Formats: sequence, structure tokens, C-alpha cells
Amino acid sequence: MKDFFKYVLATMVGLLAFGLLMAILGVMSLVGMVASGSATQNVSDNTVLVMNLAGQMEEQAGEDVMGLLMGSGINGMGLQETLSAIEKAKENDKVKGIYIEAGAFGADYAQVQEIRDALKDFKKSGKWIVAYGDSYSQGAYYLCSVADKVYLNPSGEVDWHGIASEPMFVKDLLQKVGVKMQVVKVGKYKSATEMYTEDRMSDANREQVTAFITGIWNNMVKAVGESRKINADSLNAYADRLVMFEGAEALKKMKFVDDLLYHDQVKAEVKKLLDIDEDKKINQVSIGAMQNVKQKQKGEQIAVYYAYGDIVDTPSQGLLMGGGHQIVGNEVNKDLQKLADDEDVKAVVIRVNSPGGSAYASEQIWHQIEELKAKKPVVVSMGGYAASGGYYISCGANYIFAEPTTLTGSIGIFGVLPDRSELMTKKLGLKFDEVKTNKNANFGASSRPFNAEELGLLQGYINRGYELFRKRVADGRKMTVEQIEENAQGHVFTGEDALKIKLVDELGGLDKAVAKAAKLAKLDEYHTTPYPASPDLMEQLLNKTNSGSGNYLDEQLRLTLGEYYKPFVLLREANCMSTVQARMPFFLNIR
Repeated sequence: MKDFFKYVLATMVGLLAFGLLMAILGVMSLVGMVASGSATQNVSDNTVLVMNLAGQMEEQAGEDVMGLLMGSGINGMGLQETLSAIEKAKENDKVKGIYIEAGAFGADYAQVQEIRDALKDFKKSGKWIVAYGDSYSQGAYYLCSVADKVYLNPSGEVDWHGIASEPMFVKDLLQKVGVKMQVVKVGKYKSATEMYTEDRMSDANREQVTAFITGIWNNMVKAVGESRKINADSLNAYADRLVMFEGAEALKKMKFVDDLLYHDQVKAEVKKLLDIDEDKKINQVSIGAMQNVKQKQKGEQIAVYYAYGDIVDTPSQGLLMGGGHQIVGNEVNKDLQKLADDEDVKAVVIRVNSPGGSAYASEQIWHQIEELKAKKPVVVSMGGYAASGGYYISCGANYIFAEPTTLTGSIGIFGVLPDRSELMTKKLGLKFDEVKTNKNANFGASSRPFNAEELGLLQGYINRGYELFRKRVADGRKMTVEQIEENAQGHVFTGEDALKIKLVDELGGLDKAVAKAAKLAKLDEYHTTPYPASPDLMEQLLNKTNSGSGNYLDEQLRLTLGEYYKPFVLLREANCMSTVQARMPFFLNIR
């Protein structure tokens, strides 16, 4: 019997040692894979930069270790990485052109416009751009229309239909389970709460949504029309007809595309542009690989800090984060403090792409930006959204850039407090009693809704928050509170309209923001460094189950649920949100 236990114990120890050895070898292999992927890239002569428009565009891509381990091809697309790759390709003599392949591409219109402008700038170098798609989504076509040649599969289609917003209302759904939302807010245009209390858009909200989707569409029509030599009236008529159903030949006649080719035929066209034989292989470099191409850094450092996602007090926890990247107040403040103390950083560009969120966190970030601004110039570059809390954290910058299609403003705050008393007492049959020492000791009790006096106290609290928000904007924009109030009340504007009312200083993207920061810092030569840095391999391995950006399972859920992903996440995260919110409507559903 002693020998039996000895052999069993020895076997267990052996298996444990073998498992430990395999784990170490696995980690070493993974480190090797990542290290080899990040090794310095050499570009061959006569190379093409390949842009694969597939996946959801984020401000920063980051490496998806879990996706790599589980065999996923989902790595996401990063605006930072894409713009950097285009700029490097423009400056690299070995790169002769860009090939864009359209796929299932998701991005906000300001991101697409930023990339499109970078491609226009790339063409100034005399190099070519070719685009091909089996089919083009509207956003992908908007981007690809800048190409010298746009090709379509003979059985393909171009989605060109205009822009619509279809907000969702959940009041009746909540009532079915005995929940009612009690709302306190400031601003007739502050429409984020309507999804909880109404079953249709208010007149004020319909007015502003009509204005900003019309503004975005007009910018798209103008850009596509100029590139494809199609007048605006025709483009609008084509949208009304849903030309995607009229066949590829019709699309060619309408000048949406230059020719109808199969994939192998497009390769032949690219080979002609490269002046290589048909049997030769095309030298390619991807967006990701282009990041590893060495580029000499000149002059002083300008930090580009990426702040995108919902603004929150603390990060969401759990496997499914809910909606991706977040702007976590305390973490951003620590980062900005480091940038303020870093003497090598001469100026900071903050890239803001956020619909807002916690009013408290927004105030803390505003304060930290003021501290940063006291030491060095701060310029804001607005992405698709820089509204409500997103505008709150932007308004104090030395200078603000927005894209024409940016959604910004929305100066106003609100509070949404669930009343679960019917769920508790009628649906579940619970009974409550109480004793208390003071009049309002049971404030927020689950057994009843807020009374009129309590709602009045909450409204006063919201009003004070709104007054503070207006003052921050007035001070930052060097205007009076009365002037700000004329365009406050939660009103959302496109960047184009925000410029007219002085909520932003200039239209343009990251490149212009960086140039302005350099000018304010009086720099002749400069280079940019992105912040915060992507987490290293060990951080990703240790934190992956709690991370948002690039979370494999979260990305799978996004793909599975499609347009229902955001409302699902919203309902899931409702209890985690700060009571007082400075943000746009939760779910615009722009399509």
C-alpha cells in the first residue's frame, strides 16, 4: 500500500511539473509571437499599404492577446494606427500606393472623415489609391470614394441611403416589470432621459436631431460629389431610390464606381500600377506592420492623449465590460498629472471622443486639465462625439478643433433614479415598514417613489451642477454665462454649427490640432507620442477578463447582437451609472 501511494504521489508531482513546464513554454511562445510581431519592419521596394476595412474602428487599436490565443481574426481597427500608417506610407519612397478593401466596417462619421482627409493628403505625394469591395457600406463608400479608382464586384452593391436616427424608448418595457424612472434635469434639449419617460421624441429633440443628421449627410454628399464628380441633387435622388438594389451595372453608369471587377482582376490592375509582371507577387504591408517601420523622431515631444468612451467614476467590472473603452476619472487625472510633470512633453493634444457620462468625473478631469494648462499648451481634437461631459472636459483647453461631423455641445445635466416600488410591492409581494430618527432619514427607500419635496431637493442639486457646467464653459470660451445659456439647455450641434457659435475654434482633425499645439509651444520641430501606452503582454494576460477595449468575448457579443448590443449594454449597466449624468442620449441609433 505504501508503494501505491508513493507511485500515485510521484505521478501527481510529475504531472504538475509537466503542466508547469508547458505553461512556461506557452508563455514564452506567446511572448515570442508578440515580440516578433512588434519587431522592426523593413519595407521592400515597390510595396503597397493594404487597408482592410473590417471591424469596429476605435481611437486606439491595441493588441488582442485573447483573440490571438483563441484564433480570432478580430483585432479591431485603430484610428491612431491608421493615421500613422498613412503618414508613414506617404513619406516612405518604397510605398507606391494604398489598396483599400471594403468589408464589414463600423466607425463614426468623424473618424471616417479624419481618415479620408489623411488619404487626400496622401494623394498630394503623387502616389495612387485603389479601392475594391464585394459590397460597400455607406460609411466605407464615403471613405473609399476618395480613391483614384473605385472597383466593385460584378455582383456587388453600394449602400447609399442617407442618414436616419431611430432612438429607442424603454418606458413601457420597464413598466411591465414594475419599474419607473424618476427624472430630474436641466435643458429642454437634454433628451437622454426621454428613452425612460416618453414613447416618442420631443419637438425640441426632433429639431436638433434633424439638424445634426442633415449636417452630417450634407458633408458626406459634398465630399463624395467632389471626388466622384456627381452633383448633390443626383446623390440625393440616388439615396431616395436605394440604388443598392439596382445592380452593379447601374452603379457604374451613375459613376459610383469606375469598373466592375473580380478580386483577381483587381490584383492585375494593381500590378499594372506597380509595373510588375502578372506572375509576380505584390509586396504588401499592413496597417499593423506599418507601425513597426522606423521613422526618425525630430525635435520636441507633443503628447497625444486619447480620451474616449463613457466618462465614469470607476471602471465597470466583470467579463463583459459593456460598450468598450471608458474614460475613468481617477485614472485620466493621474495620466494628465504625469504629463504635466514630464519636462520632455512640451504640449498636449487631448483627443476626445465621448458622449459624456458622470458629471462628477467630468468636473475632476476639467480641473486636472486646468492644472495641465498652467504648465504647457493644451489643444483638444474632437472625434465623433465630444458632447455634454465630453464637452465639459474639452471646454477649458487653449484651443479646440472639431470635425464638421462631430457631435458636440449638449451643455446640461440630468439625474435618472429608478422607482422599483411597484416591482417590490405588487409584482414580488414584498411588504415594508419603517422607523426613522429624522424627516428624510429614509431618502431613497425602495418601498416608495420620491415625494415632491425630495424631487425638489434633487432638482436644486441638478440646477447647481448645471450652473457650474455653464460657468466652466463660459470661463473656458471667454464668454459670459448669458451667452453660453443661449446655446446650452442640452442642445447638440455638429462641429460645423458649433464653430458658428464659438463653442469650438476651428474645423480640422488631429494633424491640425498637433500643428496648433506646436505653434502654441513655439516648436519648430516636433514629434508626437500617443498616451496612454498600450498595456504590455503581462498586463493584458492578467487583466484581460476585466478589460474593455479588445475584450474577446465582448467583441463576440457585439457581433452576435449587432444593433441590439448597445441597448443590451445600457440596461446591463444602468445600476452602475453615476446618479448625475452629463451626457448625450444613450442610444442615438444613427444608421
